[in-house]
Amino acid sequence: MSASNSAPRGVAVVTGAATGIGRAIALQLAREGFDLALPLLDTADSAAASLVAELGALGAASLPLRCDLAEVEGHAETAEAIRARFGRIDVLVNNAGRGSAVRGDVLDLRPADFDAVMGVNLRGTLFLSIACARLMLAAAPAPRRRAIVTISSVSAELASPERTDYCVSKAGLSMAMKALALRLAPEGIAVFEVRPGVIRTPMTDAVAPKYDARIADGLVPAMRWGEPEDVAEAVAALASGRFAFATGSVVAVDGGLSIPRL
Repeated sequence: MSASNSAPRGVAVVTGAATGIGRAIALQLAREGFDLALPLLDTADSAAASLVAELGALGAASLPLRCDLAEVEGHAETAEAIRARFGRIDVLVNNAGRGSAVRGDVLDLRPADFDAVMGVNLRGTLFLSIACARLMLAAAPAPRRRAIVTISSVSAELASPERTDYCVSKAGLSMAMKALALRLAPEGIAVFEVRPGVIRTPMTDAVAPKYDARIADGLVPAMRWGEPEDVAEAVAALASGRFAFATGSVVAVDGGLSIPRL
C-alpha cells in the first residue's frame, strides 16, 4: 500500500528508530504516507542521521528529538515539541526498549538491574504513551483514525528465567496497553500490541549462532528468523486505520513460536 499524492500526510512517532525494528517501522510508515517524529537517545548518532536522509528521500519530513525514556519528567516536553512541529500525533509506535542488564539465575537478580529495565521498557514507555495520548485528545479532530502501537515481545507470555526482568517488563507493558485501550476506545484511539519473536537485529547478533541452531531444530514453526520488515509491515497495517472496530488486540509476529504445542 502506498499513500496517494493528494492525501494529507499523517504524523507518526516512532521511538528507538535508529536501528533494527524501529528503523524498519519508520521507513515503512514513511512509504505509507507519514511524517515522522523520532524520539532518540542519541540524535547525533550516525545511524540517526542516515535514517533522516532515507526518510527525506521517501518524501517524509522528520523531527529527531533527544529523549531518554527513563526520564519521564521530560515526556510532556517531547510531546509538545512534536505538536509544535507537526500540530498533532496520529500514531505512536512504542518500539524502544532494552534487554536484561545481566542474564543469569533469577535468584541472583539485582534490584538496580531490575529497575533499569523497568525504567525504559515499562515505566518510560507507559508514561510517554500517556503524554502522547493527552496530546491526541487535546488536538483538533484528525483526518485519519489514531492509534498507539506498542512493540512488546513473545516474552510477555513465554518465560525465560535467565532474563526475568525483561520478561516481567514486557508482561507489565501488555497490561498497561490493555488499560490504555479501554480508556481511549471511546475517543476513537485504537491501542495495539505487537509481539515479535526471534528477529534478526543488531541486538540479536551476539546470540545468532544459538538461535540458528534452535530454529533448525524447530523452535520456530516457520523455520526462519523474523526480519525487521516483518514487524514493520504488521505495524503499518495497524497504523492504517483500516481495523476500525479493533482495539486492545495482540498480534504475534513470531512465525508460530508462541503457539502452544505438545
